[in-house]
Amino acid sequence: MIDYTTMPQQKILCIDMKSFYASCSAVMLGLNPLECYLAVVGDVNHEGSIVLAASPQLKKEYGIKTGSRKFEIPLDDKIIVVNPKMRTYLTISTEITRLFQRYVPPNSIHVYSVDESFIRVDGCENIWGDAMEIARKIKLELEQTFGLPCSIGIGPNMLLSKLCLDLEAKKVGISEWTYEDISKKLWPVSPLKEMWGIGSQTQKSLNRMGIFTVGELANYSLDKLEKKFGIMGSQLYFHAWGIDLSELGEPVWHSQISFGKSQILMRDYKERDEIETVILEMSEEVARRARTAKKAGRTISFGVAYSRDEGGGGFYRSYTLDDPTNITKEIYEVCLKLFNTFYENKIVRQIQMALSNIVDDEAMQLNLFAPTRNKERKLGYVVDNIRKRYGSRALLRAVSYTDAGTAVHRSKLVGGHKE
Repeated sequence: MIDYTTMPQQKILCIDMKSFYASCSAVMLGLNPLECYLAVVGDVNHEGSIVLAASPQLKKEYGIKTGSRKFEIPLDDKIIVVNPKMRTYLTISTEITRLFQRYVPPNSIHVYSVDESFIRVDGCENIWGDAMEIARKIKLELEQTFGLPCSIGIGPNMLLSKLCLDLEAKKVGISEWTYEDISKKLWPVSPLKEMWGIGSQTQKSLNRMGIFTVGELANYSLDKLEKKFGIMGSQLYFHAWGIDLSELGEPVWHSQISFGKSQILMRDYKERDEIETVILEMSEEVARRARTAKKAGRTISFGVAYSRDEGGGGFYRSYTLDDPTNITKEIYEVCLKLFNTFYENKIVRQIQMALSNIVDDEAMQLNLFAPTRNKERKLGYVVDNIRKRYGSRALLRAVSYTDAGTAVHRSKLVGGHKE
């Protein structure tokens, strides 16, 4: 049993802007975000374009959601389909953060994503009221100032505020969980991937161990979980008990720190050399993200998703190196090895990769059998600095200018989409 009296007893709000992109676009068109039928897609001129956001009514009545394709949207006069305005969305997100600063100081705010933030409101009771009252005031001000709806989960730590948001507040608007709510509200959750921090692959592994609910996970042997998953097993166990000792702004799940990239291709990629071109570009981007954080990783994951015309499917596999890396060439070579091993010569529509098992860059080891490794690492930082100063197109590989390359097109986008 966990002694919750020794655990953090904070008041943390997790605020999620409901269908943010779609709601912003609706307001810009003078529509009510909660009543209109609107979808934001990557490109309205491409039937295979991805739905980036759908208004609540479009989700509810037509089943259109993030990840759907444009051709899946019914031809109905009341449905509006628009291009994204990423620069405007980012500006609005910044202004929302400024609104939060009216209630708490900047160091009590953690912007988790463009549409989700954590706010610690401890000590504000004498000014604004208790956490529930503060949540109501913020929700009302967001609606009055921006015309945007939101949901707010409240908890004693970041994890529980997020779980409260996802599992309850998104249905009712505002909700608060305490440690006493865990056994009756968190433990019945199933399937396991409904819990923040558990993905499909982890769920499958837990299911094979006979664990199908969060309660079963909480009451499973900690020793066996650690033996199976390492440190992640310990985190799974304590998260099932609602325990989170991270400070505001830190990643809630340290073992999940990774640098990844996923790209949905705008056309069919059938030829190996074309697919390899995109793999190289993406390897460079993943390496750059790791270097920007002064990190390196040992585990490289790579996968592709096949076109629906070929029945869908795909693969996602990982390979762990002896030495951590953030060198483009090394990441590319591993991804290429996984690609050549598992690719089934089908049409590819999505490619994804990630660098995990992260360490500080200083931990990278010199290799006697790779005498140029340190030079390649330093070269990566030089290229990064040039691109940071002169723009992402200042230095590109020749393959990026071929028909298969996507880097030139994507350099013109904001957040991966049109401005």
